[in-house]
Amino acid sequence: MQRKAYATGTAALLAALLAGCTSGSSGGDDISDKNADTGTSTVAAQPGKYRTLPEPCGAVSQDTLDSLLPGIAQITDEEQRDKAYAGTATLTYDTDRKVGCHWKVESTDATDRLSVDFERVVSYDNAVSDDNEAQTIYTQRESAAGIPESAPPSATESESPSGSPSGSGSGTPTPSPSSSSAPTSTSPSGSTGTSASTSATASTSASASTPPADLQPRTLADLGDEAYLDDQLSGSGSTAEQRTVTVVFRTSNVVVTIEYEEQPMATGTVPDSKELQDRAQNLAAQLAEDLNS
Repeated sequence: MQRKAYATGTAALLAALLAGCTSGSSGGDDISDKNADTGTSTVAAQPGKYRTLPEPCGAVSQDTLDSLLPGIAQITDEEQRDKAYAGTATLTYDTDRKVGCHWKVESTDATDRLSVDFERVVSYDNAVSDDNEAQTIYTQRESAAGIPESAPPSATESESPSGSPSGSGSGTPTPSPSSSSAPTSTSPSGSTGTSASTSATASTSASASTPPADLQPRTLADLGDEAYLDDQLSGSGSTAEQRTVTVVFRTSNVVVTIEYEEQPMATGTVPDSKELQDRAQNLAAQLAEDLNS
């Protein structure tokens, strides 16, 4: 009788233990299912529009190169001229991600250089799209170049509607120093001093070196998704001044960089800012159109 009661008690204890384990196992399955549901609800960011890049040295037409690099027309040797048109590809180890090409041509008036670079941006974060990653890279470059958020005001905005300087307060013109009754200083020989001439020369030089307000570094509209232009002048004194115009634009997940440089042969000659900017912007517009076609 005692053995039978013992066996019955043992069986009841085992049944209770098994029931507890089953209950705990069921709770664990619920947690696992919740984690699985959470993981499958995440949506990956969209990939970029572009999966490949154009061949950079063939991206610029010969007509455009004739405009940007006038010295090509002066090359009489056909083989050398063809080589100048062909350009030199930028060394890269992943042509699916970054490619470029550059040209350099010397003429009797100046040395011109052009480089074009394409970068296809790919995000490795599932929560960040290729476009957003490319936008981040573009913004970093724009910030590093110090491009203002908006174009500077026009020089004419400093004048009042009547044509007199703002803040004059009356319509009566203020006499300038040249129209006053004060005598003009002269040199011992009787001629006027050279200070005015020197000042005018310096002013002319500064004006040629500094682009007007509407040609200052700025963001550009109607070029890709976003774009900016930078204009820098380097060299002075005994060396010819070199102007570098840079245009950077982004379209979807591709960032395009154009650098156009001109260095005159004659010392003291300053490359024309508007001319170089117009040429660089025309090329940028062509490349943007080709990418979207």
